Amino acid sequence: MGRLTASKEKLAPDPKHGSLLAGKFINSMMWSGKKSIAQAIFYEALDILAKKVPDQQSIDVFTQAVENVKPNIEVRSKRVGGASYQVPMQVNRTRQQSLAIRWILGACREKKGRPMAQKLADELMAAYRREGAAYTKRENVHRMAEANKAFAHFAW
Repeated sequence: MGRLTASKEKLAPDPKHGSLLAGKFINSMMWSGKKSIAQAIFYEALDILAKKVPDQQSIDVFTQAVENVKPNIEVRSKRVGGASYQVPMQVNRTRQQSLAIRWILGACREKKGRPMAQKLADELMAAYRREGAAYTKRENVHRMAEANKAFAHFAW
């Protein structure tokens, strides 16, 4: 169903920690191909995290934060007859990851007036503690799926 891209084979891990997830995150954060800026922001956010959680590696906090935001189930629109139903469906692993990354970055970009590195550190910290805007988004998606459980038999 999904189109195949070379992005999975081409994805380079981040230079500092060798993490593929961090590499993907940096690429998602990057605007206009300015990867060095995206990397600088990401590493600065990790440094801020390291100060907030001194007893753990900042890259582990980041990984756990993304893990906490990943949705297990989502709703998709399906037309049956003339009506559109919101059908709850399982989310595959790659989509879980990209949704989590997208929601975290979206939550950071919503907030205004502070440097991106600080906003990112705050959002990652919140997600790590299972709170914050990105985690709320996940909870809302789960709630929508729960509310529309009656239409699960339309899943294809």
